[in-house]
Amino acid sequence: MPANAQPPASSTLPVPVLVVEDEPLIRQRLEIILGQLGYTPDAVRSAASLAQARQQIAQQPVALALVDLGLPDGNGIDLIAELRAADPAMGILVISAWSTEDAILAALRAGATGYVLKERDDLEVTLSIRSVLRGGAPIDPFIARRLIAELQRNQSDPVEDARTADDTALSSREGEILVLVASGLSNREIAARLYISRYTVESHVKNIYRKLAVSSRIRAISEARARGLLD
Repeated sequence: MPANAQPPASSTLPVPVLVVEDEPLIRQRLEIILGQLGYTPDAVRSAASLAQARQQIAQQPVALALVDLGLPDGNGIDLIAELRAADPAMGILVISAWSTEDAILAALRAGATGYVLKERDDLEVTLSIRSVLRGGAPIDPFIARRLIAELQRNQSDPVEDARTADDTALSSREGEILVLVASGLSNREIAARLYISRYTVESHVKNIYRKLAVSSRIRAISEARARGLLD
């Protein structure tokens, strides 16, 4: 369906839809997108935590779910597994800042239909939701590339793998965030500075920790300076 095509008639949409997202602005953004797709306000239910989501589901089963992974009271992956067990045919789209292979694969194994990053613009998120509505399984291009690269590494020659694969180099965005971390900014302050979500920042910080083999900000800064990554 072209991006500028009319949304499907509301009578054909699976209802109700549950939006599980603890950030009010992102939750509002998703509700607006759903409205543009033809959902009326009374067909959209929202939850800011696992507990609220479970309460909503207990009151009435849902037909479509948009689920974040990083929630205040737990991991959205647990909710995905519960939704999938209750309805094997339900469309479940993860919209999250988490981009590590472990999180992605865990969500897909739990039963997620698709996975898109929060940082994508409204058009990309809209197309992902439309794909789920049409029976598709949308995967964010960045995630797809990482999964393909992982599969290729697993299938390649070990000697060649050791020579060419380097999963410890920081990306340009990670390097930018590392500098801000070293400046003493909090995740929220970094998110505001870079105009991205707090959970996107947290995901990048976790990747930085993994690549530097550290477990705290102080150690990350120390290790980065030792490697010449910071002035």
